Amino acid sequence: MNNINLNELRDRAYKTACKHGFHDEELSNKHYLCIVIYELMEAVEADRKKRFAKVPVDKKGTIFDERTFHYQNKYFAENFEAYIKDRVEDELADAAIRLLDLCGLRKIDIEDFTEEMLYEAEESCEDETFTESIYAISTIPIRYAYEYDYPLEKQLNGMLLAIFGLANHLDIDLTWHINQKMRYNELRENKNGKKY
Repeated sequence: MNNINLNELRDRAYKTACKHGFHDEELSNKHYLCIVIYELMEAVEADRKKRFAKVPVDKKGTIFDERTFHYQNKYFAENFEAYIKDRVEDELADAAIRLLDLCGLRKIDIEDFTEEMLYEAEESCEDETFTESIYAISTIPIRYAYEYDYPLEKQLNGMLLAIFGLANHLDIDLTWHINQKMRYNELRENKNGKKY
C-alpha cells in the first residue's frame, strides 16, 4: 500500500461511475452497500468454484506484465476477460471499487491505512475461513452503525480496510487488481449493460 492514494482511486472510480450512468438518479446508501455486498458474494462464489487469477508478484515476462495488461493494448479487454474477470481477485476489486465510488459520491475522505492497521486487518482473517471473513466485512455497516454509532465514513473506511486486509492475507495485490478493473470498466457500456 506504499504510495497508494486511495482518495485518487476514489475520484477515478466515482468519475467512471458517473460517466457510465450509475449516478443518473439519487439512490440510498443502503442501495450502494447492497451492491458492495453483492460483489463480496460473487467473491464467495468464485472461491467456491476455485476461480483465482493467481497473478504473480513479479509480473515481468508473464501474461500479466505491463505489455499485455496496458489499457492501450488493443487486446486488454480480451486478456482481462480470459485471465482475471470473475475470479476472487476481480470480485474483491469490484467490492473495493464500489466502496471507493460511494466515498466519492458522498464526498468521504479515505484515511491512509498504516502498516499496523493493515497488519491487524490481515491478522483478523487468520482463524477464519474465506466465507467467514467475507461475512465479517459484509456486516461492518450494521455492526458499526448499531453497536458503535459510527457514521457512514467510518463504516466505509472499515470495509475498505477489511477488504485490503483479506487481500493481503491471500497474497493478492489488490491495488493492481483495482487498477486493472478500473481500466476495464472505463471501456464498458453504460451501467456495464445492467439495470443499475
